[in-house]
This record gives sequence, structure tokens and C-alpha cells, in this order.
Amino acid sequence: MEDNTGNEREEIYSERVRAGKRTYFFDVKTTRGGDYYVTITESKRMYKDDGFYYQKHKIFLYKEDFNKFQDALNGTLGHVKDELLPDVDFSEFDREYEQDKSKE
Repeated sequence: MEDNTGNEREEIYSERVRAGKRTYFFDVKTTRGGDYYVTITESKRMYKDDGFYYQKHKIFLYKEDFNKFQDALNGTLGHVKDELLPDVDFSEFDREYEQDKSKE
């Protein structure tokens, strides 16, 4: 794994999604050249003998891939919802999400 200490860019915008033991961060950052990119970070709290630490995984998404990524994500989620889990009422999860959001 690469050490990116000191390479972080200014955050322009951020969204957080709490999902059980995991938290996902969607951050817009800027490059040195003034361009924008998105980082998607999964953070998971892990326990050790002497306490806990956060395990993080990060994806960098650049503007030239935004549409491809969005299409693939929407297609994948649509397939799971429509083809694999057609009987699941996903609006139930919306209510839980709104309740969690109102607690923040």
C-alpha cells in the first residue's frame, strides 16, 4: 500500500454515508492544476488487543471516468434490485436512512 502522507488535496465537497460498521466518504478534491476529482473512501472500525483502529480503502475517480462509473454503478444496482431481489421493498431502507440522517 502506498503512503500518500502529504499528498492530500483540499476538499471542496464531502458526503458521508454511515452503513453499519462501515462509513463511506464521497469527497471532491482539486488537483494542483485546478482540476477536480472524487475520492470514495470506505472506513471500517477494526478491533485489536489494545483498542481499535480504522481500516481504510480509497478509490480515486477522475472526470474522464465519471460517466462510465455512474453508468456501471446504476446498471449494477438496477440489476440487483430488478433481477436478483425483485421482491424487496427498497423504500423501507429509505425510511431508515432518513431517520439516521435526522439524528446527525
